[in-house]
Amino acid sequence: MYDIAIIGAGVIGGMIARELSFYNLKACLLEKENDVATGATKANSAIVHAGFDAKEGTLKARLNVRGSKMMSKIAKDLGVKYINNGSLVVGFNEEDKKSLESLLARGNANEVEGLKLLNREEILELEPNIGKNVTCALYAPTGAIICPYDLAVSAIGNAMDNGTELKCNFEITEIINNGDYYTLKSKENEINARYVINCAGVYSDKIAKLAGDNSFNVHPRRGEYLLLDKECGEIISHTVFVTPSKMGKGILVSPTVDGNLLLGPTAIDGEDKADKDTSFEFFASIFGIAERSVSNIPTNKTITSFCGLRSVGDTGDFIINIPKSHFVNVAGIESPGLSASPAIAEYVVDLLEQDGLELEKKKNAITQRKSMHAFREATIEEKNQMIKENPAYGKIICRCEGVTEGEILDAIRTNPKATDLDGVKRRTRAQMGRCQGGFCSPYIIELLSKELNIPYEKITKNGGKSYVVTKETK
Repeated sequence: MYDIAIIGAGVIGGMIARELSFYNLKACLLEKENDVATGATKANSAIVHAGFDAKEGTLKARLNVRGSKMMSKIAKDLGVKYINNGSLVVGFNEEDKKSLESLLARGNANEVEGLKLLNREEILELEPNIGKNVTCALYAPTGAIICPYDLAVSAIGNAMDNGTELKCNFEITEIINNGDYYTLKSKENEINARYVINCAGVYSDKIAKLAGDNSFNVHPRRGEYLLLDKECGEIISHTVFVTPSKMGKGILVSPTVDGNLLLGPTAIDGEDKADKDTSFEFFASIFGIAERSVSNIPTNKTITSFCGLRSVGDTGDFIINIPKSHFVNVAGIESPGLSASPAIAEYVVDLLEQDGLELEKKKNAITQRKSMHAFREATIEEKNQMIKENPAYGKIICRCEGVTEGEILDAIRTNPKATDLDGVKRRTRAQMGRCQGGFCSPYIIELLSKELNIPYEKITKNGGKSYVVTKETK
C-alpha cells in the first residue's frame, strides 16, 4: 500500500513527487510511456515566464509568479541549466502598443518585478537584430530559459533518491475507489494507494473520469517548433515574443540553454491526443512570423523540427482541486505550467494536508542532485582527473555535442535510468546535434544492449515497438 500515487511523470508530476519525497511517505510515480518526460515536457518553449500574461487573480497568475521566483534555486539544487536572459514582447504599431500597455498593467497587478515599456531605440540597445518593423516592446527582466526535460528527469531522480518508486509502462485502465484507498490498474499490474494525484496531461480528463469525476474536459493544442544549429544561438540573447492572442503567446524566437535557437510554436486546437506529426505548411508560417520579430535568422540552419501537445482545459485556468476525497486533479496545465511547476508542487502539498494527509518532514531528505552534465561543465584539470579514474569519459561518442561514453553510461545507470535511445538523448544530448544521431546511434544502442543485457535488435527509440534494427546483415 502506497500513501501517494502520482499519475504522470512529466515536469508537473516530477516536481510534485520531489516535493512529497521530503516527507515520510511511501510514494510511487506512474507513467504510461517507457520513460519520464515524454509528453508536453519534452516539447515546449522551455521558457520560465515572468508572469505578466496570466489574468489577475487566477491560479495561473499566482503560481506563475511564485514559481518563477523559485526556479533559480531549484535549478541550482538539481544541477539543471537555467539562464535569466529576460524577455521582450514586441509590437509593430499603435494597436500593439496599447496591448503591451495592458500587459504592463496586468503584470504590475500580478506583482511581476521590473516590467518596462521600451521604444525602438531602447530595444536596439538590447537586441541589435530586432525586426526592422518593431516599434515597441514590453521588457521583463525576470524572464528566463531552462531545459524542461532536464528539470523533470532531475526532479524525478531526486524523488527516487529519497525513496519514491517509478513505474513506467503503467497505463491506467481502471480506478477503483475502495473507500479509504484507491486501486489503480493497468493491463498487467495494479497498485493500491491512499491518495491519488492526477497529473496525466492531455489524458487528465480521462483519468478523472475513471475516478468518477466528470467536471472538466481537456483537449490538445498542437505546437510545432523549429530548432536551429548552435551557430545561430547568439543572434539574440533575450526571448522575443509577439503580442499575444487568445490562442497563446504566439511565435517566439529564443536562445536555448544549450546554445541553439528555437522558433515556435504554432497553436492548432484538435482532438487527437497522440498526433505529434510536423507539417511543412506550418514551417513557412513560423519562419514568416519569426522574421518579423528578429532579423537575420538563417532558416537554412534548421537541424530538426518537433511538435508538442499542450493540455488545454475548459475552465480558462489551471484545474487543481479535490473533487473526491483523497483524489487530486492537477489538470489543464498549459503555459505557463513549466514556470509554475515548483509553486504547483507546493500548492498540491498544501491541498493534501487540508485533505487529511499527515505530513512529517524527513530528517535526512536529499534536496540536491549532481548535474547530468557534470563532465562537460568541468574544468580541463577536473576532466583529466575524471578520465584517469574512469577512461570511459575520455571516449567521445556523440561528436556533434561532445558527449562521452562515460556520460551515456551514467544516464543508463542513474535513476531514472535511460532504457531507450530517446531516454539517452534527453539526459545527455547525444543525438541532438547536426547529424541528429546519424553517427552515434549505433554505438549508443550497443551500450544500451550491454548495460541492459538485452539483444541489440531489441533496443527501441522510445519504447513499445519503435525498434531501430530488425536483424543482423553480416
